[in-house]
Amino acid sequence: MSLIISGISCEFNERTESKNEIPGIEKKEITNGYIIVAKVIDGDTFKMSDGSKVRLIGIDTPEKYDSDKLDRESDMTGRDKETIKKLGEAASEYVRKLVEGKRVTLVRESGYEDKDKYNRLLRYVYLEDGTFVNARIIEDGYANVYNAAQVSKINEFRRLEREARENKRGLWGEVNGLR
Repeated sequence: MSLIISGISCEFNERTESKNEIPGIEKKEITNGYIIVAKVIDGDTFKMSDGSKVRLIGIDTPEKYDSDKLDRESDMTGRDKETIKKLGEAASEYVRKLVEGKRVTLVRESGYEDKDKYNRLLRYVYLEDGTFVNARIIEDGYANVYNAAQVSKINEFRRLEREARENKRGLWGEVNGLR
């Protein structure tokens, strides 16, 4: 079984050095698998140092730009568009502090589509220290689970969102809910 890591195919390996372990990605070695996040576009989309764009799979942050999605979020939540945009800005700022300018590893979900309709790579992202970025953003209350994405981490993401809501972390504490 193999994963695509930053465009490099890596095979699972019985020998894993602890400094290279990524939680949830079992027994593999990462070699030359890092890339720099050049810019955070919004809370769930990055531009990478090679010019590619990455959309974090399994999570969704509030919109900060006028769009059809912003209209849908407003209709669904009953919140005005300006409030949703402010939540989107807060999520983007949190994510910017977390990843911008840092080296990360991109991990493709096995069996999941490679790119979305906007030609963005669909990936899990891990910081060099092993922090699982997709999960951290949900855990800290700056995203909710993107339930349309049937990914292997969906149950973990749902648990983290429930805990963030219950503990009023991040945006859940600022405004009553992201939805």
